[in-house]
Amino acid sequence: MQEEPTSHYQYYGAPSKASEVNAFIDHILTNQLGSPSASKQKTPICIWGKHGIGKTELVATMAKEKGYAFAYIAPAQFEEMGDLIGMPTIEEGKTVFKAPAWVPSTEGPGILLIDDVNRADDRILRGIMQLLQNHELVSWQLPPKWQIILTANPDGGDYSVTPMDDAMLTRMLHITLQFDVLEWAKWAEKNEIDQRGIQFVLTHPTSLSGERTTPRTLVQFFEHLPSIPNLNQQLPLVKLLADSCLDESTVKAFITFIMQGLDRLPQPAELLSSPNFEQQIQQPIAKLVQQGPLRVDILAALCTRLVNYLSLHNIQPNPQALANIQAFIKMPFLPHDLRFALAQDLVGSQNPHLGAIIGDPVIGKLVLEGMGGG
Repeated sequence: MQEEPTSHYQYYGAPSKASEVNAFIDHILTNQLGSPSASKQKTPICIWGKHGIGKTELVATMAKEKGYAFAYIAPAQFEEMGDLIGMPTIEEGKTVFKAPAWVPSTEGPGILLIDDVNRADDRILRGIMQLLQNHELVSWQLPPKWQIILTANPDGGDYSVTPMDDAMLTRMLHITLQFDVLEWAKWAEKNEIDQRGIQFVLTHPTSLSGERTTPRTLVQFFEHLPSIPNLNQQLPLVKLLADSCLDESTVKAFITFIMQGLDRLPQPAELLSSPNFEQQIQQPIAKLVQQGPLRVDILAALCTRLVNYLSLHNIQPNPQALANIQAFIKMPFLPHDLRFALAQDLVGSQNPHLGAIIGDPVIGKLVLEGMGGG
């Protein structure tokens, strides 16, 4: 068990970023569902974490990517035990229970997600214990090729949750999802979140945790930005939108981000297509990052966005785009460590087309250094 002394939050299982949680769940699903020697006793998995960091979406996305059936319940909405075990009916003079409509009936493999489990009433929690232990209740049984995954907010602190005792906790395998800004940036690029929002998150990672500011509420806000091409011209509207879902400190940081012109940094697609790299790309970046002490955070965010864009979209750069990528790597004000990491990340990415950047002697030498070639 991990505990945060300042907030008294209690988590269970190792603190892990999204890719680690995915690997953990995938391993268990493979062992329990995907092999001929799969365990008959399928231990449920419980993912702990603060609100809005993507626990539910992580499970739903994994089910979709693996081609698994998916069923969802939020037991906090259950008011009676009948919502869990079903309702009684008379058949052939006997009282029997009919399973609720949400109970999976297909063979599977599948995932039953019990979302925000510890927000349920204690009576409902006690009713779920048999399901976790035996994959069945008095009235119905989960199909054999189904796995139960639960999500939960941490005990303690100011969360309105029902504590789970050891008898319930020991029926599950536990892991804690923690936010990782670099993994979020990959997810955001893949899901086409507004590029200005991605830039903001990468340059203001400390603005992402608060009572109202979470990865979920940030995405809610960013979804309303694409229809506003010039954020500075509609600053009052932007502030209203931000105030509707974010903490005050985050709103102030985002407004400052706009007023500093950081929302107008060249986007990866613009960088690739520019016919005049120095004038249209390099000079605007230099103007923003060299106003005082070099803004290495901005440059690092630009590098991350470029790698994600090229890798996740499997971009095959044409000659102009290739020359621009090489020019970006060689910008004179880009610190050597960023230049080195960028070249290595591009060549080492899953996009095989990016290896062409080493055709430039300077970049080739950088990559060779990373391979121990001196």
